[in-house]
Amino acid sequence: MANRIVLNTVSYHGAGAIKEIVNVANTKGFKHIFVASDPDLVKFGVTGKVTSLLDEAKIPYTIYSNIKPNPTIQNVQDGVKAFKDCGADSIVAIGGGSSMDTAKAIGIIITNPEFADVRSLEGVAPTKNHAVPTIAVPTTAGTAAEVTINYVITDLEKERKFVCVDEHDIPEVAIIDPEMMSSMPKGLTAATGMDALTHAIEGYTTKAAWEMTDMFHLEAIRLISQNLRGAVANTKEGREGMALAQYIAGMGFSNVGLGIAHSIAHTLGAHYDTPHGVACAMMLPIVMEYNQEFTGERYREIARAMGVEGVDNMSQAEYRKAAIDAVKKLSEDVGIPAKNDKIKEEDLDVLAADAFADACCPGNPRDTNVEELKELYRKIM
Repeated sequence: MANRIVLNTVSYHGAGAIKEIVNVANTKGFKHIFVASDPDLVKFGVTGKVTSLLDEAKIPYTIYSNIKPNPTIQNVQDGVKAFKDCGADSIVAIGGGSSMDTAKAIGIIITNPEFADVRSLEGVAPTKNHAVPTIAVPTTAGTAAEVTINYVITDLEKERKFVCVDEHDIPEVAIIDPEMMSSMPKGLTAATGMDALTHAIEGYTTKAAWEMTDMFHLEAIRLISQNLRGAVANTKEGREGMALAQYIAGMGFSNVGLGIAHSIAHTLGAHYDTPHGVACAMMLPIVMEYNQEFTGERYREIARAMGVEGVDNMSQAEYRKAAIDAVKKLSEDVGIPAKNDKIKEEDLDVLAADAFADACCPGNPRDTNVEELKELYRKIM
């Protein structure tokens, strides 16, 4: 079986990279851009860093900001209508995973109208056409949605999130500008950074992992370990390091999948609106402990990438513990809580069933079941 790698056609990296948006728009002949961004980014002027460039270049655009932190089916459907109403021919998605996931779903439905029922996109939908031409501009260093073929939508009616995997949804262009991330508050920086670490570690240990994605994931783990604390402190070096690290992690996990830390995080977001990165950070060391006997020597390389010294002189049990402890220490240092007091015992049957049905679950290195998932939830109650 062949291993597949899907990446952006082009990506731009570094401070000031957003200036390339005008060049791309003009080169591709965009006539009217649909700017998808969340309301807080619009309110606090982050979106304006991009729209001011479009204004200066006299490129017409419409802003769509009806996007929730966990974007809903209704957000997508409203966005599809808004796109059609304004006569747009392209998308610029500005924000974290919420803005980009919404933009991906809108872009897919516009070019594949038979999937207007958003639920029909769950899993690997057989779309035929690539999404609307899209430029993705992340403002958080974590989700890597700008380089992935995945997006997640919340079904409020059923109280669940569903994952969509579609190579047609990847933005053609990604703009990775650390200056767009400088306004992130400490808590969001920490949460999204731990999401990126979860992407890298789960991607490195998933059943589908192979040499090329291993290269991406280990480098991402190294960069996150070196830079997340600085990013939370808002240092220039930390922001730049995390901007690159989260993108590299996305290059890997988008092509090999994730595991049950993400399956559980998705359910916590759907049922309790727990921020995704916080949920991932809570679950990552717990899931690592659960999976460790099914990971061969990989935790040794995780520990090494996280800066643990002397791993070659450690026993298997020692380097596995060292890797898990390094993750716990980083999470603690950046202020992630260890417990979720919203989880109730009576919710566990539904939570575990939803996590087991999640698209990330099959990639976990250790096969699981509903009862074992319930025990993992109990560890953060």
